[in-house]
Amino acid sequence: MRSSSGATTRTSSRAPAHCAGDSAWSLRNAAGVRVLEAAPLSEIPWLLHAFSTRVGGASKIDGKSALNLGYTDWDSRAAVAENRAKFTTASGARGWPLATLRQFHSDLIRTASAPAPDDAPEALRGDALLTSASHILLAVQIADCVPILLADTKHRAVAAIHAGWRGTLARIAQKTLGRMRMAFGTRPRDVVAALGPAIGRCCYEVGPEVATAFAGQFPAAAEWFDGPFERLAWGEEPNPLPWLTMMPPGHVPPPPRVQLDLRAANRWQLLNAGVPASQITVSELCTRCNAELFFSYRREREKTGRLMAVIGILAKETPYASALKARKKTPAKRATRSKPVARTPRKRPARASSARTRTLSSP
Repeated sequence: MRSSSGATTRTSSRAPAHCAGDSAWSLRNAAGVRVLEAAPLSEIPWLLHAFSTRVGGASKIDGKSALNLGYTDWDSRAAVAENRAKFTTASGARGWPLATLRQFHSDLIRTASAPAPDDAPEALRGDALLTSASHILLAVQIADCVPILLADTKHRAVAAIHAGWRGTLARIAQKTLGRMRMAFGTRPRDVVAALGPAIGRCCYEVGPEVATAFAGQFPAAAEWFDGPFERLAWGEEPNPLPWLTMMPPGHVPPPPRVQLDLRAANRWQLLNAGVPASQITVSELCTRCNAELFFSYRREREKTGRLMAVIGILAKETPYASALKARKKTPAKRATRSKPVARTPRKRPARASSARTRTLSSP
Protein backbone atom coordinates (compact mmCIF):
# COMPACT_ATOMS: atom_id res chain seq x y z
CA MET A 1 0.00 0.00 0.00
CA ARG A 2 1.33 3.48 -0.86
CA SER A 3 1.14 6.26 1.67
CA SER A 4 0.33 9.86 0.80
CA SER A 5 4.05 10.61 0.81
CA GLY A 6 4.56 8.15 -1.99
CA ALA A 7 6.39 5.54 0.09
CA THR A 8 5.15 1.97 -0.12
CA THR A 9 3.79 0.74 3.20
CA ARG A 10 1.64 -2.17 4.31
CA THR A 11 -1.25 -1.19 6.55
CA SER A 12 -3.35 -4.32 6.17
CA SER A 13 -3.55 -6.98 8.84
CA ARG A 14 -3.10 -9.78 6.31
CA ALA A 15 -2.13 -10.40 2.72
CA PRO A 16 -4.74 -9.44 0.13
CA ALA A 17 -7.25 -12.17 -0.73
CA HIS A 18 -8.22 -12.61 -4.37
CA CYS A 19 -11.95 -12.41 -5.12
CA ALA A 20 -13.41 -15.71 -6.27
CA GLY A 21 -10.16 -16.65 -8.00
CA ASP A 22 -9.97 -13.39 -9.97
CA SER A 23 -6.38 -12.20 -9.67
CA ALA A 24 -7.35 -8.76 -10.98
CA TRP A 25 -9.21 -7.96 -7.74
CA SER A 26 -8.19 -8.33 -4.11
CA LEU A 27 -9.79 -7.73 -0.70
CA ARG A 28 -7.63 -6.20 2.01
CA ASN A 29 -8.23 -5.47 5.68
CA ALA A 30 -6.94 -2.11 6.93
CA ALA A 31 -7.92 0.41 9.64
CA GLY A 32 -10.61 -1.96 10.88
CA VAL A 33 -12.44 -2.10 7.54
CA ARG A 34 -12.22 -4.12 4.33
CA VAL A 35 -11.51 -2.58 0.94
CA LEU A 36 -11.42 -3.92 -2.59
CA GLU A 37 -8.67 -3.01 -5.05
CA ALA A 38 -8.13 -3.50 -8.79
CA ALA A 39 -4.64 -4.76 -9.63
CA PRO A 40 -4.15 -2.67 -12.81
CA LEU A 41 -4.78 0.55 -10.84
CA SER A 42 -2.63 -0.63 -7.92
CA GLU A 43 0.31 -1.01 -10.30
CA ILE A 44 0.31 2.72 -11.16
CA PRO A 45 2.92 4.20 -8.76
CA TRP A 46 1.42 7.69 -8.44
CA LEU A 47 -2.15 6.52 -7.82
CA LEU A 48 -4.33 5.64 -4.82
CA HIS A 49 -7.74 3.98 -5.16
CA ALA A 50 -10.20 1.76 -3.29
CA PHE A 51 -13.74 0.37 -3.44
CA SER A 52 -15.43 0.10 -0.06
CA THR A 53 -17.37 -2.80 1.43
CA ARG A 54 -19.86 -2.79 4.32
CA VAL A 55 -17.47 -4.61 6.68
CA GLY A 56 -16.50 -2.72 9.87
CA GLY A 57 -17.46 0.85 10.65
CA ALA A 58 -19.33 2.75 13.36
CA SER A 59 -22.83 2.52 11.88
CA LYS A 60 -25.39 -0.05 13.00
CA ILE A 61 -27.83 -1.97 10.78
CA ASP A 62 -29.94 -4.60 12.55
CA GLY A 63 -27.49 -4.49 15.44
CA LYS A 64 -24.45 -5.20 13.24
CA SER A 65 -21.56 -2.86 12.53
CA ALA A 66 -21.54 -1.39 9.04
CA LEU A 67 -19.33 0.98 7.06
CA ASN A 68 -21.99 3.36 5.78
CA LEU A 69 -20.29 6.18 3.87
CA GLY A 70 -23.37 8.21 2.90
CA TYR A 71 -25.42 10.69 4.89
CA THR A 72 -28.76 8.91 5.30
CA ASP A 73 -31.83 9.51 7.45
CA TRP A 74 -31.27 6.45 9.62
CA ASP A 75 -27.58 7.07 10.43
CA SER A 76 -25.85 9.74 12.51
CA ARG A 77 -23.49 12.28 10.99
CA ALA A 78 -20.84 11.42 13.58
CA ALA A 79 -20.88 7.75 12.58
CA VAL A 80 -20.61 8.58 8.86
CA ALA A 81 -17.71 10.98 9.51
CA GLU A 82 -15.90 8.29 11.49
CA ASN A 83 -16.53 5.75 8.74
CA ARG A 84 -15.17 8.09 6.08
CA ALA A 85 -12.03 8.71 8.11
CA LYS A 86 -11.47 4.95 8.44
CA PHE A 87 -12.03 4.36 4.75
CA THR A 88 -9.71 7.12 3.55
CA THR A 89 -7.04 5.82 5.94
CA ALA A 90 -7.51 2.28 4.60
CA SER A 91 -7.12 3.57 1.04
CA GLY A 92 -3.76 5.15 1.95
CA ALA A 93 -5.03 8.75 1.83
CA ARG A 94 -5.26 9.58 5.51
CA GLY A 95 -6.03 13.26 6.02
CA TRP A 96 -6.77 13.91 2.34
CA PRO A 97 -9.89 15.98 1.61
CA LEU A 98 -12.74 14.02 0.10
CA ALA A 99 -14.37 15.50 -3.02
CA THR A 100 -17.96 14.35 -3.47
CA LEU A 101 -21.09 15.41 -5.35
CA ARG A 102 -24.83 15.55 -4.90
CA GLN A 103 -25.55 12.68 -7.27
CA PHE A 104 -28.83 12.59 -9.18
CA HIS A 105 -28.43 10.00 -11.97
CA SER A 106 -27.31 12.47 -14.63
CA ASP A 107 -24.53 12.89 -17.19
CA LEU A 108 -23.22 16.03 -15.48
CA ILE A 109 -19.42 16.04 -15.08
CA ARG A 110 -17.47 18.28 -12.72
CA THR A 111 -13.79 19.17 -12.39
CA ALA A 112 -12.44 19.13 -8.84
CA SER A 113 -9.73 21.56 -7.83
CA ALA A 114 -10.84 22.05 -4.23
CA PRO A 115 -13.22 19.64 -2.49
CA ALA A 116 -16.58 20.46 -0.92
CA PRO A 117 -18.52 17.96 1.21
CA ASP A 118 -21.67 16.57 -0.40
CA ASP A 119 -23.82 17.78 2.49
CA ALA A 120 -22.66 21.38 2.21
CA PRO A 121 -24.95 24.00 0.63
CA GLU A 122 -22.30 24.84 -1.93
CA ALA A 123 -21.77 21.21 -2.97
CA LEU A 124 -22.07 20.68 -6.72
CA ARG A 125 -24.62 18.41 -8.34
CA GLY A 126 -23.31 15.83 -10.76
CA ASP A 127 -22.35 12.19 -11.27
CA ALA A 128 -18.71 12.31 -12.38
CA LEU A 129 -15.61 14.04 -11.06
CA LEU A 130 -12.23 14.51 -12.67
CA THR A 131 -8.97 16.17 -11.65
CA SER A 132 -5.24 16.39 -12.28
CA ALA A 133 -4.57 17.90 -8.84
CA SER A 134 -2.77 15.82 -6.24
CA HIS A 135 -3.89 15.04 -2.69
CA ILE A 136 -7.62 15.26 -3.47
CA LEU A 137 -9.61 12.05 -3.17
CA LEU A 138 -12.40 11.89 -5.76
CA ALA A 139 -15.38 9.87 -4.54
CA VAL A 140 -18.67 8.54 -5.88
CA GLN A 141 -21.31 6.79 -3.78
CA ILE A 142 -23.16 3.70 -4.87
CA ALA A 143 -25.67 1.16 -3.57
CA ASP A 144 -26.18 -0.92 -6.78
CA CYS A 145 -25.07 1.43 -9.60
CA VAL A 146 -21.73 1.00 -11.35
CA PRO A 147 -18.66 2.79 -9.92
CA ILE A 148 -16.08 3.53 -12.62
CA LEU A 149 -12.53 4.76 -11.94
CA LEU A 150 -10.34 6.08 -14.76
CA ALA A 151 -6.62 6.91 -14.75
CA ASP A 152 -4.73 8.65 -17.55
CA THR A 153 -1.25 7.14 -17.25
CA LYS A 154 0.41 9.77 -19.46
CA HIS A 155 -1.02 13.01 -18.10
CA ARG A 156 -1.55 11.97 -14.44
CA ALA A 157 -5.27 12.71 -14.45
CA VAL A 158 -8.11 10.69 -12.88
CA ALA A 159 -11.90 10.45 -12.84
CA ALA A 160 -14.61 8.81 -10.74
CA ILE A 161 -18.02 8.05 -12.28
CA HIS A 162 -21.40 6.99 -10.87
CA ALA A 163 -23.35 5.18 -13.61
CA GLY A 164 -26.94 4.09 -13.01
CA TRP A 165 -29.16 3.10 -15.91
CA ARG A 166 -30.01 6.74 -16.66
CA GLY A 167 -26.35 7.81 -16.62
CA THR A 168 -25.41 4.80 -18.73
CA LEU A 169 -28.16 5.64 -21.21
CA ALA A 170 -26.78 9.21 -21.38
CA ARG A 171 -23.25 7.79 -22.06
CA ILE A 172 -21.66 9.34 -18.98
CA ALA A 173 -18.56 7.12 -19.27
CA GLN A 174 -17.85 8.23 -22.83
CA LYS A 175 -18.59 11.86 -22.01
CA THR A 176 -16.17 11.76 -19.07
CA LEU A 177 -13.40 10.56 -21.38
CA GLY A 178 -14.25 13.45 -23.70
CA ARG A 179 -14.02 15.94 -20.85
CA MET A 180 -10.66 14.49 -19.81
CA ARG A 181 -9.42 14.95 -23.36
CA MET A 182 -10.49 18.61 -23.37
CA ALA A 183 -9.13 19.35 -19.89
CA PHE A 184 -5.91 17.31 -19.82
CA GLY A 185 -5.22 16.08 -23.34
CA THR A 186 -6.18 12.53 -22.38
CA ARG A 187 -6.09 9.89 -25.11
CA PRO A 188 -8.31 6.82 -24.55
CA ARG A 189 -5.43 4.47 -25.38
CA ASP A 190 -3.56 5.78 -22.31
CA VAL A 191 -6.47 5.18 -19.91
CA VAL A 192 -6.73 2.36 -17.37
CA ALA A 193 -10.31 1.70 -16.20
CA ALA A 194 -11.84 -0.30 -13.36
CA LEU A 195 -15.57 -1.04 -13.00
CA GLY A 196 -16.30 -2.01 -9.42
CA PRO A 197 -18.98 -4.13 -7.73
CA ALA A 198 -22.54 -3.34 -8.84
CA ILE A 199 -25.85 -5.09 -9.22
CA GLY A 200 -25.42 -7.89 -11.74
CA ARG A 201 -27.40 -9.10 -14.71
CA CYS A 202 -28.62 -11.88 -12.41
CA CYS A 203 -30.54 -9.42 -10.21
CA TYR A 204 -31.15 -6.20 -12.13
CA GLU A 205 -34.69 -6.47 -13.47
CA VAL A 206 -36.01 -3.55 -15.52
CA GLY A 207 -39.19 -2.81 -17.43
CA PRO A 208 -40.13 -2.19 -21.08
CA GLU A 209 -39.35 1.54 -20.85
CA VAL A 210 -35.67 0.82 -20.10
CA ALA A 211 -35.40 -1.83 -22.82
CA THR A 212 -36.96 0.55 -25.36
CA ALA A 213 -34.64 3.42 -24.38
CA PHE A 214 -31.49 1.28 -24.65
CA ALA A 215 -32.57 -0.22 -27.97
CA GLY A 216 -32.93 3.26 -29.41
CA GLN A 217 -29.53 4.41 -28.13
CA PHE A 218 -27.12 1.48 -28.54
CA PRO A 219 -26.70 -0.90 -31.49
CA ALA A 220 -25.27 -3.58 -29.16
CA ALA A 221 -28.01 -3.31 -26.53
CA ALA A 222 -29.42 -6.79 -27.14
CA GLU A 223 -26.17 -8.30 -25.82
CA TRP A 224 -26.71 -6.75 -22.38
CA PHE A 225 -30.21 -8.09 -21.69
CA ASP A 226 -31.68 -11.43 -20.67
CA GLY A 227 -35.34 -12.12 -21.34
CA PRO A 228 -37.72 -11.03 -24.12
CA PHE A 229 -35.69 -7.95 -25.03
CA GLU A 230 -36.63 -7.81 -28.73
CA ARG A 231 -40.34 -8.01 -27.97
CA LEU A 232 -40.19 -5.29 -25.30
CA ALA A 233 -37.71 -3.07 -27.13
CA TRP A 234 -40.01 -2.61 -30.12
CA GLY A 235 -43.20 -2.17 -28.12
CA GLU A 236 -44.80 -5.55 -28.80
CA GLU A 237 -46.88 -5.75 -25.64
CA PRO A 238 -48.63 -9.10 -25.08
CA ASN A 239 -51.85 -7.36 -23.98
CA PRO A 240 -52.22 -3.94 -25.59
CA LEU A 241 -55.93 -3.91 -24.62
CA PRO A 242 -56.30 -5.76 -21.29
CA TRP A 243 -60.05 -5.12 -21.21
CA LEU A 244 -60.48 -7.49 -24.15
CA THR A 245 -59.24 -10.46 -22.11
CA MET A 246 -61.54 -12.71 -20.14
CA MET A 247 -59.52 -12.26 -16.92
CA PRO A 248 -61.23 -10.44 -14.05
CA PRO A 249 -59.93 -7.00 -13.01
CA GLY A 250 -56.79 -7.14 -10.90
CA HIS A 251 -55.74 -10.53 -12.27
CA VAL A 252 -54.06 -9.41 -15.46
CA PRO A 253 -50.42 -10.56 -15.36
CA PRO A 254 -47.81 -7.78 -15.28
CA PRO A 255 -45.89 -7.09 -18.47
CA PRO A 256 -42.76 -9.19 -18.93
CA ARG A 257 -39.49 -7.75 -17.72
CA VAL A 258 -35.84 -8.15 -18.69
CA GLN A 259 -32.56 -8.22 -16.83
CA LEU A 260 -29.85 -5.67 -17.66
CA ASP A 261 -26.05 -5.94 -17.35
CA LEU A 262 -25.03 -2.36 -16.55
CA ARG A 263 -21.33 -3.17 -16.33
CA ALA A 264 -21.32 -4.70 -19.82
CA ALA A 265 -23.03 -1.57 -21.17
CA ASN A 266 -20.44 0.74 -19.63
CA ARG A 267 -17.54 -1.47 -20.70
CA TRP A 268 -18.88 -1.27 -24.28
CA GLN A 269 -18.89 2.53 -24.04
CA LEU A 270 -15.25 2.61 -22.94
CA LEU A 271 -14.25 0.22 -25.74
CA ASN A 272 -16.22 2.25 -28.26
CA ALA A 273 -14.40 5.39 -27.11
CA GLY A 274 -11.00 3.79 -27.75
CA VAL A 275 -9.89 2.35 -24.40
CA PRO A 276 -8.09 -0.98 -25.09
CA ALA A 277 -9.88 -4.08 -23.79
CA SER A 278 -6.71 -5.15 -21.96
CA GLN A 279 -6.89 -1.93 -19.89
CA ILE A 280 -10.47 -2.38 -18.68
CA THR A 281 -11.01 -4.44 -15.52
CA VAL A 282 -14.55 -5.40 -14.50
CA SER A 283 -15.56 -6.88 -11.14
CA GLU A 284 -18.06 -9.72 -11.36
CA LEU A 285 -19.26 -9.25 -7.76
CA CYS A 286 -22.97 -8.50 -7.51
CA THR A 287 -23.98 -6.10 -4.74
CA ARG A 288 -27.43 -7.66 -4.34
CA CYS A 289 -26.15 -11.25 -4.13
CA ASN A 290 -23.28 -10.56 -1.70
CA ALA A 291 -25.13 -9.29 1.37
CA GLU A 292 -22.15 -9.91 3.66
CA LEU A 293 -19.91 -7.59 1.64
CA PHE A 294 -22.05 -4.87 0.05
CA PHE A 295 -25.05 -2.63 0.52
CA SER A 296 -27.84 -2.96 -2.03
CA TYR A 297 -30.81 -0.66 -2.47
CA ARG A 298 -32.67 -3.35 -4.41
CA ARG A 299 -32.27 -5.73 -1.47
CA GLU A 300 -32.61 -3.42 1.54
CA ARG A 301 -34.48 -0.39 0.17
CA GLU A 302 -34.42 2.73 2.38
CA LYS A 303 -32.60 1.01 5.26
CA THR A 304 -29.40 0.53 3.32
CA GLY A 305 -26.03 2.28 3.44
CA ARG A 306 -23.81 3.73 0.74
CA LEU A 307 -20.62 2.26 -0.68
CA MET A 308 -17.89 4.47 -2.08
CA ALA A 309 -15.25 4.29 -4.80
CA VAL A 310 -12.29 6.69 -4.50
CA ILE A 311 -9.27 7.64 -6.58
CA GLY A 312 -6.50 10.19 -6.06
CA ILE A 313 -3.06 11.34 -7.22
CA LEU A 314 0.07 11.28 -5.09
CA ALA A 315 2.17 14.45 -5.13
CA LYS A 316 5.26 14.23 -7.26
CA GLU A 317 7.21 17.13 -8.65
CA THR A 318 9.50 16.60 -11.60
CA PRO A 319 12.79 18.54 -11.98
CA TYR A 320 11.25 20.44 -14.89
CA ALA A 321 8.25 21.48 -12.77
CA SER A 322 10.56 22.59 -9.94
CA ALA A 323 12.66 24.68 -12.32
CA LEU A 324 9.56 26.20 -13.86
CA LYS A 325 8.15 27.07 -10.44
CA ALA A 326 11.45 28.66 -9.38
CA ARG A 327 11.52 30.66 -12.59
CA LYS A 328 8.03 32.00 -11.91
CA LYS A 329 9.03 33.12 -8.41
CA THR A 330 12.04 35.10 -9.69
CA PRO A 331 10.98 38.61 -10.72
CA ALA A 332 11.61 39.26 -14.35
CA LYS A 333 14.17 41.95 -15.15
CA ARG A 334 12.89 44.84 -17.15
CA ALA A 335 14.65 45.26 -20.44
CA THR A 336 16.28 48.71 -20.84
CA ARG A 337 17.28 50.32 -24.07
CA SER A 338 20.88 51.36 -24.36
CA LYS A 339 21.67 54.82 -25.62
CA PRO A 340 22.68 54.93 -29.25
CA VAL A 341 26.42 55.23 -29.74
CA ALA A 342 27.48 58.15 -31.92
CA ARG A 343 29.27 56.97 -34.94
CA THR A 344 32.42 58.72 -36.12
CA PRO A 345 32.21 59.28 -39.85
CA ARG A 346 34.86 57.39 -41.67
CA LYS A 347 37.20 59.54 -43.68
CA ARG A 348 37.50 58.57 -47.24
CA PRO A 349 40.98 58.72 -48.75
CA ALA A 350 41.45 61.57 -51.23
CA ARG A 351 41.04 60.39 -54.76
CA ALA A 352 44.09 60.98 -56.95
CA SER A 353 43.55 63.39 -59.86
CA SER A 354 43.64 61.85 -63.23
CA ALA A 355 46.30 62.82 -65.72
CA ARG A 356 43.71 64.46 -67.90
CA THR A 357 42.59 66.76 -65.08
CA ARG A 358 46.17 67.78 -64.40
CA THR A 359 46.71 68.50 -68.04
CA LEU A 360 43.64 70.71 -68.32
CA SER A 361 44.42 72.62 -65.20
CA SER A 362 48.08 73.29 -66.02
CA PRO A 363 49.00 76.69 -67.65
